[in-house]
Amino acid sequence: MPPEAAREAIERLSRVIPDFPKPGITFRDLTPVFADGPALRTVTDALLEPFTGAFDAIAGVEARGFVLAAAAAYACEHGVVMIRKPGKLPRAVLSEDYDLEYGSTTLQLHPDELLPGSRVLLLDDVLATGGTLAASCSLIERAGWSVAGIAVALEIAELHGRTRLPGRTLHSLLTI
Repeated sequence: MPPEAAREAIERLSRVIPDFPKPGITFRDLTPVFADGPALRTVTDALLEPFTGAFDAIAGVEARGFVLAAAAAYACEHGVVMIRKPGKLPRAVLSEDYDLEYGSTTLQLHPDELLPGSRVLLLDDVLATGGTLAASCSLIERAGWSVAGIAVALEIAELHGRTRLPGRTLHSLLTI
């Protein structure tokens, strides 16, 4: 499926929510894209296409990144690693603190889920300020894996998130 079809699906189905999660923030909601089966498949295929053969597993960032990562892992028969908020993973974890557009938080992962040297494709729904994806890359590398690439459905260019990911191979389906 051509990437144009994925971009069209994102533009047609996503929603803009003003003042969420707090006043002054404009939230880009891709959950309607995920709720549409053909759109989810089109977006998933378009996220994977540039990285075919270049990764061993897929990582998704809580929570909407889980949807994309699980769909992508299933589509290419690879495993999926979950990068989660604190207190959600039951075994030993690595943690990374980072800043968001509207605060700060922490992400965690289980460092024993993949073999050392595994190539991980990182998926998320939106690239905004880049803090979440930069923290996720740090966790992946601290676990002894490598970041094979980063793919997002939507990139918000005015927030300059790409600058937080220097030297990374980054693929975004739609930039606004």
